[in-house]
Amino acid sequence: MSTTRTQVLDAVPVEAFRGTFAPADPVRAEGATLPPGWEGVFFPFAVALDDLRPDGTPARDGILPEIDLPRRMYAGEDTVFPGVLRVGDVATQTATAGSLVEKTGASGRLFFADIERAIAVGGEVVVRSTWHDVFLGAASGPARPPRTDPAAAAEAAWIDEVTLDARQLFRFSALTFNTHLVHYDRRWARDEEGLDDLLVHGPLLRILLVDAARRHAPDRRTTALRVRMTAPAFVDSAIRLCGTADASRVVALGPGEVVLATAEVTWA
Repeated sequence: MSTTRTQVLDAVPVEAFRGTFAPADPVRAEGATLPPGWEGVFFPFAVALDDLRPDGTPARDGILPEIDLPRRMYAGEDTVFPGVLRVGDVATQTATAGSLVEKTGASGRLFFADIERAIAVGGEVVVRSTWHDVFLGAASGPARPPRTDPAAAAEAAWIDEVTLDARQLFRFSALTFNTHLVHYDRRWARDEEGLDDLLVHGPLLRILLVDAARRHAPDRRTTALRVRMTAPAFVDSAIRLCGTADASRVVALGPGEVVLATAEVTWA
């Protein structure tokens, strides 16, 4: 199954993202290069209300088959940037189901689903990505202790810190038309998903990781990005983005040195 959509990459969502999450960045008018990762504010979820699952994620999106597990989480993304996107471009995105694998783990059934996406301008693909999702059973009992890595901060060449509040989570949900309840319904996040609080969007953390790398390597062009989510990041909780000197690896750390996510960046 696949979908194809065409959208003008206009300046309004770009400025909305910049003003909310990257105020130190310059305003990007028509013709300006779109930073890598910021393509994530375009092609928002496009699913009718009746086609949502109880948790607010898509059930029938024309890409993945319906999966009979109640929880859905973003697990990461692999992206290559053979070209650049610019504000004002007319872009076409094709999204197709990729690998679909069912497994049984310590907590029960798991279903790993990939979505292959390509964004083209003028018939030339300029961004190609594989979006990784995992579907899980109902939350039951305490979660497995998350991985910690004290060395990530101790050995980092630089550390940026960000704390995201509920206003910012709401804005990212609105920008991407993301109705997943874990981002704005505390009762659902805690009672149904077993989370401590509202969850920071994985795709948002992906952009923040590559933005941090870009700030510390301003004269280089990103050609590939590999992001993996490893633990939940929560609202109102400090996130430290710890990078190597060449900004080729960034680790997001939460309280207690918990590894929230990792990003590996390839530069031209």
